[in-house]
Amino acid sequence: MIARIAQTLTCVALIALIFLCLLWEARLAPIRPGGSLLMLKALPLLLPLFGLLHGKRYTYQWTPFLLLAYLCEGIVRAWSEQHLARALALTEVLLCLIVIVAASAYARLTRSPLPSSSLQ
Repeated sequence: MIARIAQTLTCVALIALIFLCLLWEARLAPIRPGGSLLMLKALPLLLPLFGLLHGKRYTYQWTPFLLLAYLCEGIVRAWSEQHLARALALTEVLLCLIVIVAASAYARLTRSPLPSSSLQ
């Protein structure tokens, strides 16, 4: 039950992050007027998507490492941007934290139980 919630939360937050990256650099607050090729930063986020949707534990284990780059970018841009771009950067930070925590929780909750030791 809790693992299913963690899986759903991870998938929803990752999909929201993909759309945020695309909209941010294409329309909402691009670095250059008319859009920016920086929206291609959403492509690496597609790599873990199908594994996460199918509940593959290994994907839940390595996805938080991928999201650390996006977390760092969000923190730097929240520090340096103004107005709407700052709000978008803070949203990116929030979504990254949700994915990292929920994916880690899913990986922990679905691990196989350790064999009981007979040491006494």
